[in-house]
Amino acid sequence: MSSRASAGSGAAVPSKDCRISDHRLKRPLATPGIGDLISRRLARREVLSGSLLAAAGALAVPMVGLGSRAARAAVVRPPTAERFTFEEIEHGVDETHHVAPGYSAEVLIRWGDPVVPGAPPFDPLNQSAEAQEKQFGYNNDFVGYLGLPFGSGNPERGLLCVNHEYTNPGVMFAKRRGRPSRARFAIPTSARVEIEMAAHGGSIIEIEKQAGRWRVVPDSPFNRRITARSTPIEISGPAAGDPRLRTSADPSGRRVIGTIANCAGGMTPWGTYLMAEEHFDSYFSGTLETHPEARNFERYDIPRSRYAWARYHKRFDINAEPNEANRFGWIVEVDPLAPRSTPKKRTALGRFKNEGAESTVSRDGRVVVYQGDDGPFEYLYRFVTEGRFDPNDRAANRDLLDRGTLSVARFHEDGSLVWLPLEFGEEPLTPANDFASQADVLIEARRAADLLGATPMDRPEDVEPNPVTGKVYVMLTSNVERAAEQIDGPNPRDRNLFGHILELTPPGGDHTAPVFGWEVLVRCGDPDSAEADAAWNPSISANGWFAGPDNCAIDGQGRLWIASDQGGGWVESGTADGLWALETEGPLRGMGRMFFRVPIGAELCGPRFTPDDRTLFVAVQHVAVSGVEDNPAFGRRSTFEDPASRWPDFDKRMPPRPSVVAITKDDGGTIGA
Repeated sequence: MSSRASAGSGAAVPSKDCRISDHRLKRPLATPGIGDLISRRLARREVLSGSLLAAAGALAVPMVGLGSRAARAAVVRPPTAERFTFEEIEHGVDETHHVAPGYSAEVLIRWGDPVVPGAPPFDPLNQSAEAQEKQFGYNNDFVGYLGLPFGSGNPERGLLCVNHEYTNPGVMFAKRRGRPSRARFAIPTSARVEIEMAAHGGSIIEIEKQAGRWRVVPDSPFNRRITARSTPIEISGPAAGDPRLRTSADPSGRRVIGTIANCAGGMTPWGTYLMAEEHFDSYFSGTLETHPEARNFERYDIPRSRYAWARYHKRFDINAEPNEANRFGWIVEVDPLAPRSTPKKRTALGRFKNEGAESTVSRDGRVVVYQGDDGPFEYLYRFVTEGRFDPNDRAANRDLLDRGTLSVARFHEDGSLVWLPLEFGEEPLTPANDFASQADVLIEARRAADLLGATPMDRPEDVEPNPVTGKVYVMLTSNVERAAEQIDGPNPRDRNLFGHILELTPPGGDHTAPVFGWEVLVRCGDPDSAEADAAWNPSISANGWFAGPDNCAIDGQGRLWIASDQGGGWVESGTADGLWALETEGPLRGMGRMFFRVPIGAELCGPRFTPDDRTLFVAVQHVAVSGVEDNPAFGRRSTFEDPASRWPDFDKRMPPRPSVVAITKDDGGTIGA
């Protein structure tokens, strides 16, 4: 470990016991010792508890054991102040959404709905890039809410900030049949590529609640589209201007067009919107043979193009523009209160497949941002600003994210986690390993983390600090590539199809501390399936379990809500994705309750509460896509003409449309209570 990792910890730092992953072979390089094997057996077959390191300053709450459904039926629930009292819904798969009884779920905005002034009505058979740049984009993921006026915490009028992660051409565009207009986008023509690029990025919309129902404020001066096609974005921080970010179109290395693969994100304490660039590798074509960035690009799975963008935009051809891919994979900061402002890619937060960027203010005023790198055997990161947050001067916080320390997590079997700074000049991040500057470290953050000995994880996605308890929750979605010999404490299953959730404990609530405690909160999957090897509270109901934890939200009471993304895995689990409430304290710790279910093939994203907890916004994306072609109930591939669902319109003229949904309680009360 680096000397800085242990500085000021106030406790002895455990010796290194992680296994550095060779990402070409996906195998650990070190042989596990007997201590590891014992720990793994306990983690796998016994109780999911994990004693916290003394430095964590908190007592571990033991995780209760696993039981079959029959055994669970015989369990007498201990007396408890249950924090979720809604009647849960049942597992299943069908063409529409479902919400708990006593609640209403209304579509607020859909793909193609007008956003900015002059936007035309949506016409799926006559799409254009010019129209799409004024309309709500595709595959809405992250959702953020900012009350208006700023600082008011207004729960009934505000700005909604929404990411548009990627596109699904198969259900977006009509195939080559019927009228000539239906053949326009059957193949990836230049016009179709332009529409796809315009459908990426983000939307900022003003919304208000009137007579108990939410609506978009038309022609609001705040309404804005950010796209991959035309939005200028500034590059800031340590990597700005670096030769590895310079291109023929931008010799300065300080300005890029657009943002892509915007998955989750975050809202800062000063009211800006963070867009995380995740699977940016999917947009680049070419070959790595003799490429100057071959080692770097191989570590990020580039090229792995799913799109034909390079055919019409040479900047996505890694051989035509060798550095363009280095300009993606960052956190983008947008000021929703200044619709004419230029977004900034904050390079100090590192380049990888960023799932999200949720933040909290530490006791000393520094801002801490947590990030997951969404890939098998990738890492968990933390960024701590150098400067302090000023709650009385919004402008003073404008560039806080340009200076600070990015660290990566190394987990230990004794329940401790050490944060390892990615700092140029500190061994091994030196010229001896081909790092010439901090810019190199940030551009190749994955390789830097490899060399530091970070712990390879099972696809770390959303990471959310709980402002009420001070704990941090890490969603680990899945990792079917993990072999039995690669099991460790924080990754307790091989071929992890269903994912799990970690709970981190900063000592004394200090999010800047160099050492945290950790334990596994739940192992996801059906507890009645021996193959799943799941672990929940034994009081869990038949519908309380889930798989593929992805996004999460913490409401104003400190309660945890989990959104799932199984991909095509819902075919194996037998249930669609959705939203669950999950108990984290007391005797019911580890018990879930199903609140919302999405249509077939869809994923639930971006759960976000209003400040009064009386509205919950959720994003429903890629309806009728994931796994549909593998489902015997359909026996066919979902297409524009014949989709597995036409949610939310159920109009034969309309394809399925990703949408943001506003959920409210019928009596106007608090969600979940």
